[in-house]
Amino acid sequence: MEFISECSVDAINKAAVALIAGNLVAFPTETVYGLGADATSEEAVSKIYKAKGRPADHPLIVHVPSLNSLPDWTVEIPEYAIRLARDFWPGPMTLVLKRSELARDFVTGGQNTVGLRVPNHPIALSLLKSFENLGGKGLAAPSANRFGAVSPTDAGAVKEELESHLNSEDIILDGGSCSVGVESTIVDCTGKSPRILRFGAVTPTEIKESTTFEVSDAENSKKVRVSGNLDSHYAPMARVELNRAPRQGEGFIALKGITTPSGVFRLIEPSDVAQYAEQLYLGLRKGDRLGLKVIVAMEPEGEGLALAIRDRLVRASN
Repeated sequence: MEFISECSVDAINKAAVALIAGNLVAFPTETVYGLGADATSEEAVSKIYKAKGRPADHPLIVHVPSLNSLPDWTVEIPEYAIRLARDFWPGPMTLVLKRSELARDFVTGGQNTVGLRVPNHPIALSLLKSFENLGGKGLAAPSANRFGAVSPTDAGAVKEELESHLNSEDIILDGGSCSVGVESTIVDCTGKSPRILRFGAVTPTEIKESTTFEVSDAENSKKVRVSGNLDSHYAPMARVELNRAPRQGEGFIALKGITTPSGVFRLIEPSDVAQYAEQLYLGLRKGDRLGLKVIVAMEPEGEGLALAIRDRLVRASN
């Protein structure tokens, strides 16, 4: 495994060549770090499942360089999906659409749909463009961690968790810390109107403003399997408990201004909801590094990004 901290044009081109050869490349996006492989190669994608310990029927999101890639991967694209792509790509939104023949069962989990995203990060976009220039169509790229564990938001966390599961030809690209910190909003675009399958930085209000449709939420959208939508997910080794006073020896995650009791380890102290999302996984990982058995988190109130934070905390606590 090669860890590249200076992501020059040559380094990114080298990573693209590694992907064409069927190897894995971990790379930064604005949400979390992804573990990428050629989405058209069953052998390459199988390496993702092996490295992550991920169930083979759990679908992967395909990252593409631009909106122009949609016709390669999908059929029957509704007009509102085009509006969403134009408004939010590159960005933290994944669109689930009816798949074309290019999207095979080993990427879709055997479903007739495929999740697509254009990430909003210069290294990710450069990698995807370089991969495209070499003939690549898209990168299957779930979060670069072991399945069900806390997603990585910096390259050090990727190395810490996956180094022993990667091969010598695989690469980690260090692009610093992720700016959003929680995974993309996933929107089902296979029906007459959009449905949210996973909350993220793009909010239901923003989706409604873009499409003019009322948006149903994840509780009404269980029939489509998508990344990160299991009841238990995003979980540290410590037990996560919600919305109670922490006790001595426990970790604590809460917005700034909420007092930390004596003898409690304050893991993060974000000043607002955006910073809460950015730092959440760092705080959960810090608790594990400290060897804590319990982490108490106070859920932020409100809509928008707070919905995504509450979703991740509930799954982490299950």
